[in-house]
Amino acid sequence: MTNVNGKVAFVTGGGQGIGEAISRRLANDGFKVAVADYNLETATKVAESIQAAGHEAIAVKVDVADRDAVFAAVKEAKEQLGGFDVIVNNAGLGPQTPFDTIDYDTYRRVYDVNVGGTYWGIQAATEAFKELGHGGKIINASSQAGQVGNPGLGVYSGTKFAIRGITQVAARDLAPLGITVNAYCPGIVKTPMMNDIAQKTADEAGKPFEWGMEQFAQNITLKRLSEPEDVAACVSYLAGPDSDYMTGQALLIDGGMVFN
Repeated sequence: MTNVNGKVAFVTGGGQGIGEAISRRLANDGFKVAVADYNLETATKVAESIQAAGHEAIAVKVDVADRDAVFAAVKEAKEQLGGFDVIVNNAGLGPQTPFDTIDYDTYRRVYDVNVGGTYWGIQAATEAFKELGHGGKIINASSQAGQVGNPGLGVYSGTKFAIRGITQVAARDLAPLGITVNAYCPGIVKTPMMNDIAQKTADEAGKPFEWGMEQFAQNITLKRLSEPEDVAACVSYLAGPDSDYMTGQALLIDGGMVFN
């Protein structure tokens, strides 16, 4: 991979799960990383461990549903790290929502975080790129559930389909500024949230935790759930120079759940 030392990457939801893995991978790639999260404590732990490994990182508190907060966080990262080159709009919510359980508050909160956070991240990053006089990379979190509707995920799947559309429009609109916009589409990833779902599935069936995990892995071609690092490797490609001629795409990194 071509050296990216000195470039700055901003990762929302960077304090845990996939976002943590992305933050660590980009730091290893040579980026200075802003670990942005609603939970400043977890973001700080990740940033400090990245620093301990010999890389440059800071923790930034942000509520991605709040437009002004996103702009402020991007400005803070740009000033502290001396630049701004890549944003990864990773933060998101994924509650199970059978249609008869969906209420206004759930709908509003998930759309504000997943879709609103993507809009505000795109806007804030574009402003930063313009101020710095160069292009950049915008990377959005969609999902395999944004490629094929998933049972019981009416709200989440809706947001992830929306993010694919937003990615395509932004890619067209921002190309004249030298900005590329792509998305990544994870499948079922081993995160604390996924572990909770698997445990609940197992408990309801009177089975052990491992059985619960197997139920989700059996329809994956590679027969295993994704590690967060699998997704981070895909984002690494999108953040680096090897993807410079790619824009408007949504890359599936799901172990073979959806085939296009």
